[in-house]
Amino acid sequence: MPHHTSLIAMLCVGFVLAFVFGLLATRLRLSPIVGYLLAGVLVGPHTPGFVGDQTLAPQLAEIGVILLMFGVGLHFSMRDLISVRKIAVPGALVQMGAATAMGWFLGTRLGWSDAEGLLFGLSLSVASTVVLLRALESARLLDSERGRIAVGWLVVEDLAMVLALVLVPALASNGGGSEDGGGVGAALMATLLKVGGFIALMLIVGRRVLPWMLERVAGTGSRELFTLFVLACAMGVAFGAAELFGVSFALGAFFAGMLLSESPFGHKAAEDSLPLRDAFAVLFFVSVGMLFDPGILVEQPLEVLETLAIIVIGKSVAAWAVVRMLGKSNEIALTIAASLAQIGEFSFILIGLGISLDVMSEGARDLVLAGAILSIMLNPLLFALLARRQQRRTTPPADSTIDAPPPMEHVLLVGYGRVGIKLAELLARDGVPFVVVDTDADRIASARAAGHQAVRGNAADDDVLAEAQPEHAALAVLTLPDPLEAGKVVQRLKSGTSPIPVLARAHSDAAVKHLLERGADAAIVAEHAIAHSLSEMVMAAPPYRRMRAAPQRT
Repeated sequence: MPHHTSLIAMLCVGFVLAFVFGLLATRLRLSPIVGYLLAGVLVGPHTPGFVGDQTLAPQLAEIGVILLMFGVGLHFSMRDLISVRKIAVPGALVQMGAATAMGWFLGTRLGWSDAEGLLFGLSLSVASTVVLLRALESARLLDSERGRIAVGWLVVEDLAMVLALVLVPALASNGGGSEDGGGVGAALMATLLKVGGFIALMLIVGRRVLPWMLERVAGTGSRELFTLFVLACAMGVAFGAAELFGVSFALGAFFAGMLLSESPFGHKAAEDSLPLRDAFAVLFFVSVGMLFDPGILVEQPLEVLETLAIIVIGKSVAAWAVVRMLGKSNEIALTIAASLAQIGEFSFILIGLGISLDVMSEGARDLVLAGAILSIMLNPLLFALLARRQQRRTTPPADSTIDAPPPMEHVLLVGYGRVGIKLAELLARDGVPFVVVDTDADRIASARAAGHQAVRGNAADDDVLAEAQPEHAALAVLTLPDPLEAGKVVQRLKSGTSPIPVLARAHSDAAVKHLLERGADAAIVAEHAIAHSLSEMVMAAPPYRRMRAAPQRT
């Protein structure tokens, strides 16, 4: 191919194989992430056939991390960050210390130096941004208390790794000794000043400038300029933070999104960045798969299992224990533990730095990569087990069952997000009995606090649906934003022995078609409902009221 370039080849082959194997993984009831990782192994240097550009793939993946953290920041206010500081700061530091110690112990058993063992352990202590956030999003936990704690925990880990990436070269140049303690202290002080300067600049200047600029751009009425500013803000702040302050791209993008969230147009900014975020996040998993040499599973199986045990069991137990000691519930502790039971991008950066400084061996790098691949594959399974445990838990019953039998001829309200909350208020005002069904524990707690009967779990699950007693319901209303998820619920409601009418929300005509094909009796597009309401207001205006009242001529 005369016009072949490594960028085009990487994008084409990466996306095509990721789709094929992601679809195959979904068919096998596995997480699509497993398929993305296998696609990366196939285009990596350790398997025959096409080999992707190993210098280009991580850079494309880094764009995904930037956009992902920017989107998280748009849903994460400064108030949320401050509210979880008392658990995120001590929890992250203790958990990182425990994982580092376990990694050092394994390194000493393998005959490594103290420096290599400590760096190996530190690389196992920090969770992957992409994996953690994708897991929280899939479980619909990102906006919950558990999600806020996990994201705050992640921010603390990122800050700690920023310090580590600066201090490791200083310590390596000093041979790990104490002869030049002043140089190490100066490096630490310089890093703290840079990070503090970045945070101060964002909170003092960025907090006022970025939302103001977003509103001015929105005022132009140009959708293209609005989207361009959102992307420029995410990429520009991330790049500037890294170049000027030595802060990670991810952390810079997170603060940019968090400050933009204070604008009334923050929600639209999140929607505009979503497609690119998903696309480049896929490339992240492909790039991780490219680094993996499957041969290590045969050559060093025991060492791989020990590394994996530190990641999945060791640091998760440490995180669970810290969360429990800080007074949080077992459910929150288990969610945090599952969220952190994997490693990712910062681990690769730290290991690469260690090799370039001759502090670490390639054998240690291969163990970290093997642990990363396997832990990323196992992480969705841990969340699935956690969700199943929470759904089937019978004690205390308040988390999985409603407080009293649902009323006869009630409405099943599936989804307690923004639309569901508003609909619940209207139904309660009109005296219509209803039962809320939602997968999120915090939303269910909010519904019960408002005096509503509620069932926690997926409405497509037989056990969960049975608790809401659909056989006694007059109809079901689905306010779920995801048409695929809503379609599964529609099919379940219509396939029972006593099918009931189902009304659903939709975001497009295609979503309406999807829901109707699966048995929904009606699906409403928000834009259509708004247009209808506005037209009613227009016809109620004095100049047009007469037109409605006047007889139509034929």
